[in-house]
Parts: sequence; C-alpha cells; structure tokens
Amino acid sequence: MPRGVAKAHLPTKTCPVCQRPFAWRKKWARDWESVIYCSERCRRSKIS
Repeated sequence: MPRGVAKAHLPTKTCPVCQRPFAWRKKWARDWESVIYCSERCRRSKIS
C-alpha cells in the first residue's frame, strides 16, 4: 500500500521565469506560501 499523497493531488504553482508548473515538496512545507521559483537556477535568473 503506497504511503503519502498522489502527486496529482499536491498543490502546484507556475514559475514566473520558465512558465512551468511545479508541485509542492516536503522541504517547502513550512514556507510554501513564500515559494516563488521552481529552482535555484530560475531564482538566480529572475528579472530584476
């Protein structure tokens, strides 16, 4: 029996840099509201 939640049921956001959707990750559990970018690469290449 699988544990956890199916990926289809996780919340998603769209990255403003690459325009791709990304899903919730456990490491973002505490600050999901403040997560904006899908990756470190997109965060570094953000438009200032």
